[in-house]
Amino acid sequence: MEAALDGWFLGLAARFVFLAVLVPYYLNSALTKFDGPFSIADGAYYQIALPAVDAAGGDVSAVSFFPWSAMVIFGSYGEFILPLLVVAGLFTRIAALGMVAFIAVQTLTDILVHQVDAATIGELFDRFPDSVILDQRLLWVFPLFYLTVKGAGFISLDKILCTLWTRSGNRTATHEKGGRLSPAA
Repeated sequence: MEAALDGWFLGLAARFVFLAVLVPYYLNSALTKFDGPFSIADGAYYQIALPAVDAAGGDVSAVSFFPWSAMVIFGSYGEFILPLLVVAGLFTRIAALGMVAFIAVQTLTDILVHQVDAATIGELFDRFPDSVILDQRLLWVFPLFYLTVKGAGFISLDKILCTLWTRSGNRTATHEKGGRLSPAA
């Protein structure tokens, strides 16, 4: 069975799990952060950079660009774009690593900014698998770690692009040498 599934199944399964469990959550969350395709909503600042909004007296336009507005902009677009790249299997390793970083920042924001209580954070290796933050986020990042290390597999846009790139490189190299492409190329 391992030989039959090698190279395609686990990457596809990891992307399917991510699609089934997390993509609706992230896309719905991302949609709350935009007033239009290129307009970040004020609510995004309240969700991501609440301390900066409070320090600015509730005036989102007075929030400094670096680091707060940059974090809101990159976080909002990242929450929308990265899940789509992971599911499509396009730039999968980078997108999956970006999602791991996004989840880490999201977790720190939940703990430090939104001040999730210690009981909700939970502990690893305890007998309570329903600790919301730690256990949940560890399960979230596992398929993303797999995709970061192993890639999306044969059934992905990464594989298609790699195949096209390789064929294009072979044609260029063959034509430069004045030779002909073999039928297998």
